[in-house]
Amino acid sequence: MTSVVDAVQKMKEKFNPAAAAGLDLVFGFNITDEDKQYALIVKDGTCELQEGEDTDANCTLVMDSETLKGIVSGETDGMQAFMGGKLRVEGDMMLSMKLSELFPA
Repeated sequence: MTSVVDAVQKMKEKFNPAAAAGLDLVFGFNITDEDKQYALIVKDGTCELQEGEDTDANCTLVMDSETLKGIVSGETDGMQAFMGGKLRVEGDMMLSMKLSELFPA
């Protein structure tokens, strides 16, 4: 993967609408080394990606671009990245666990 945009697009391709049935959540992504922010809006089986910060995010994941690319590609385990300090979660930490259901490997 060449860029954060590619990684984020790859996430959308992996989206599992069945896991999102009845949900109304906003996941924020703050990519520290590229000073980019994204909002992933999951609502009733749909997934929409917006560039920029969403102040209503239920949960924001803060990481560098390499960590994001590794998690999306499956080369990096999200929990290991968190435990190793490469991934920080702001807001509802339990919601971050839903990402693996919404975007299976």
